[in-house]
Amino acid sequence: MSTAAIIVIVVVVVLVLVGLFVLMPRMRARARVRRQESELERRRDEAAGEHRAEAENRQRQAEEAEQRARIAEQEAQRDRAEAQLKQEQANLHERGMADEQLIGEDERQDFAGTSAVPAGEAAGSADGQGERTSAYDEGRRAANDPERAADFQAGRQREQS
Repeated sequence: MSTAAIIVIVVVVVLVLVGLFVLMPRMRARARVRRQESELERRRDEAAGEHRAEAENRQRQAEEAEQRARIAEQEAQRDRAEAQLKQEQANLHERGMADEQLIGEDERQDFAGTSAVPAGEAAGSADGQGERTSAYDEGRRAANDPERAADFQAGRQREQS
């Protein structure tokens, strides 16, 4: 080989080495930027996943709170209705329209002639046509009074048809 060829080879090798030394930092910088971008993308995905999980958790908590609120509203409405019922019952008692609820069956004779038990109801009227209070009372009277048994049976047949 001639010296010129060796010099050309040495110059080419030197140029390649110089090129590598010049390009290597740039290539390393690009690789470093790519690694940083990759790490940044991974962190973004991780942060987005955490935020989505937190959002789903809070959404679920909000739905549960809304359901508890609906239940509480229904309970409040029920309590208001019960309070209104009790108020109406109190009004009935104040006006004397529910006195029959204040006495028991065994006390009916004691309260005969009062607003709780009208005079004809306590012992039944002589003709058996006293004011009726309930089917239960009628049944009890009919069971003990043969004259009223037919009337009671006719009433039961009317109820069934």
